[in-house]
Amino acid sequence: MKSTSPQVGNWYKEIQQGLIFEVVAVDENTRTIETQLIDGAVTEYDLENWNEMLLEEVEEPEDWRNAYELSSEDFLNPDDTIYPEDWNGPVSMIETDIVNGMLDEL
Repeated sequence: MKSTSPQVGNWYKEIQQGLIFEVVAVDENTRTIETQLIDGAVTEYDLENWNEMLLEEVEEPEDWRNAYELSSEDFLNPDDTIYPEDWNGPVSMIETDIVNGMLDEL
């Protein structure tokens, strides 16, 4: 079986043990590959061990977020502008004390 080169963000299955994991980092200087198992555990392999493993590239598992209890809202960019669904909230219902440009005296 040919060696599978690690690509950050790709999911792999280690055939002998049946482990499914995602490559989260590749360090060219130390020649290591950091992976995260579907249950959240982080592991690290050196390039030599990686090349000896029997791996196949697999699709991202549908339920991979379950271990982290993440929702789709967790993946929103916090810098994006959020527009409320209802622009007519309670603040827009407050009447001002100014009528026709004059302050209403009680």
